[in-house]
Amino acid sequence: MLRQAPRLLARATSMARARTFSSADVPATPTVDSSFIEAWKKVIPNIDPPNTPLSFMQPRPPPASSIPSKLTVNFVLPYQSELSAKEVDMVIIPATTGQMGVLPGHVATISELKPGVMSVHEGNEVTKYFISSGFAFIHANSYADIIAVEAVPIDRIDPNLVQKGLAEFTQKLSTANTDLEKAEAQIGVDVHSALNSALTG
Repeated sequence: MLRQAPRLLARATSMARARTFSSADVPATPTVDSSFIEAWKKVIPNIDPPNTPLSFMQPRPPPASSIPSKLTVNFVLPYQSELSAKEVDMVIIPATTGQMGVLPGHVATISELKPGVMSVHEGNEVTKYFISSGFAFIHANSYADIIAVEAVPIDRIDPNLVQKGLAEFTQKLSTANTDLEKAEAQIGVDVHSALNSALTG
């Protein structure tokens, strides 16, 4: 088996190179999950099959032949949608690798987000949100889906409460005895430090 490993690995690598991912792989029209429906009808023929996630997904438009002038942004929290198909000039997100600016025509990317400021630029207006964490999905057709666990506009944050929270979590970190207490305190320090930087920077 081990003697065949290099040959199998080389074949898998060449297959992966032959098929690169692009947003063009996503169908332009909604597709039906036919294998699920067939399996459902075999087991429960007298009840209509439920909708699968695929039936709720709207197809993305195909990539434009030229770079559009606007970036279409969807900014979603677990409990509400902050921006829905909003056309903007640029979005700057706090990726774990650093601040990342997203303009129309950006290469397709998936990025994990860290606590920090996300700014939405629309003409001369800049709207800033503090986000706790999440993911950003940048598509090749100048669409961006940003999913955050928590987010709040910067102007709604009380600087005094941020300073108080930072002091409390710093104290907890210095007196923590268990690994769990240290981890919880460190998360609190990281978030409040990012909040403080967002307000002062």
